[in-house]
Amino acid sequence: KLFLDHKTLYFDVDPFLFYVLCEVDNRGYHPVGYYSKEKYSDVGYNLACILTFPQYQKCGYGKFIISLSYALSKREGRAGSPEKPLSDLGKISYRSYWTHVLLTLLSTQDGTENVQIKDLSRMTGIKTEDIISTLQSLNMIRFWKGQHVVFVMQDFLEKYAAQEKRIRLCDEGCLSWVPHAERPRKDKSGR
Repeated sequence: KLFLDHKTLYFDVDPFLFYVLCEVDNRGYHPVGYYSKEKYSDVGYNLACILTFPQYQKCGYGKFIISLSYALSKREGRAGSPEKPLSDLGKISYRSYWTHVLLTLLSTQDGTENVQIKDLSRMTGIKTEDIISTLQSLNMIRFWKGQHVVFVMQDFLEKYAAQEKRIRLCDEGCLSWVPHAERPRKDKSGR
């Protein structure tokens, strides 16, 4: 509760998994932040609470933690979304992350493919409703011939790419992790 003024304090942490991010140097491990998620979420939340300690904020760790939560969701074979409602800072951070991921992905398409929202969700691990709201905020959803379509302007993607934003993201190739549901169960003795 020390740094999280928007959260309710619970003493039962059994239903949650905690992932702690550390910097490592010759003196050891130094926690920079963490996130928690429910072990089993019926609504597909992949993140319950996120925190980057104040001295490490504005270093890109928040987006790294967000990207880690989506990398784990993809490993689980499902799309995820953060627990709602988001705080004001959470809305800004997630919208920025979703925008970066979607525009980067769309800029790799050559325009001949018929990419659907569900394809974007499968490729990114982002739930379809979050993709739709992000694309709407970018004015990239249009109504055409009786249906909603993603409208991509190449010059818009090129301008975004030219900004050369350096964003710290999880390298999924370096991830060694097994989904919680696939881990062997221990008996009461801990075996």
